[in-house]
Amino acid sequence: MVLGTLVVAAALGGVVLVRNTYALTEQRVRIPAPDASLDAVLALPEGAGDVAGGGTVGPGGGRPLGLVVFVHGDGPVDSTHESYYRPLWESFARAGYASLSWHKPGVAGAPGDWLRQSMDDRAAETAAAVAWARTRPGIDPDRIGLWGISQAGWVLPKVAARTTGVRFVIAVSPAVNWLRQGRYNLLAELRDRGARPEEVRAALAGREHRLDLLRRGLPYDGTDITPDRWGFIVRNHRADATADLRAMPRRLPVLLVLGGHDLHVDVAETERVYRRELDPGALRVAFFPEATHGMVPRAVEESGLRLTLTALFDPRSLYTPGVLRTQTEFLPGRAAAGAGAR
Repeated sequence: MVLGTLVVAAALGGVVLVRNTYALTEQRVRIPAPDASLDAVLALPEGAGDVAGGGTVGPGGGRPLGLVVFVHGDGPVDSTHESYYRPLWESFARAGYASLSWHKPGVAGAPGDWLRQSMDDRAAETAAAVAWARTRPGIDPDRIGLWGISQAGWVLPKVAARTTGVRFVIAVSPAVNWLRQGRYNLLAELRDRGARPEEVRAALAGREHRLDLLRRGLPYDGTDITPDRWGFIVRNHRADATADLRAMPRRLPVLLVLGGHDLHVDVAETERVYRRELDPGALRVAFFPEATHGMVPRAVEESGLRLTLTALFDPRSLYTPGVLRTQTEFLPGRAAAGAGAR
């Protein structure tokens, strides 16, 4: 009985190992940035040379690689987003692109504190990463673009508007206005869990109280928000992407990826503003009705057990079918096949 249990456990462990092995080579790099260096990962196709150290070609002696620079959403995110990014990196690698991502300041031993950053600070570090990448002989400077999710919606347009060398943008579930997004998120989550009318009224009253404190420049007097988090909100609550979207290069290709079950971002508003401010010929909108904010199928995200098992045994299926393929096919000058993308 014990032997049988051990055999099954070993077999399952082997499946998990195989399923969580990606066709990637990952290099640790350190990138100079305005406030502190960035502890980053450069994810490359298998067989690529030492691109970070000065390698000049992609795998198999081919041309230099394109590059996708990743911009995180909210929270203490490490460079791989606890491995969530790796299926996307793998899809990009098969299309001839490297991916660059870093620990947020203060995460996994990286210097700094992400809660002390403004959206301008985040844009400055992203611009520094783009500038660094443009000096790597193994990176094609004409195929460097940005990928970002959620809170990155206030960073991507800033970088694209102000930085030389950004050739495309992939914006996943981005919000437009911080305060409107917060109200939408509050009401959507209350509605999703079937909150009673009195709960909704109490939640909105609490929100109005916090807004009043922000307007008056006062510290938060509750216990559900830490002082550091309140400081982050104070620095960033006026964020609105509209002007930066308008300032982006007119013909810059943008892929807007939205989900039909997004409780965090009002995707209808986001799509409306992007269509209004960007060149219709440069904007592509991809809408996935079954996807949540993180592009996970709703049926998977709503079941804790199913979410865990999917992450262990089939992590590529954490993405709604078509999401990986759509993003890979958007890359300019990609390798012909892009095999393996969902």
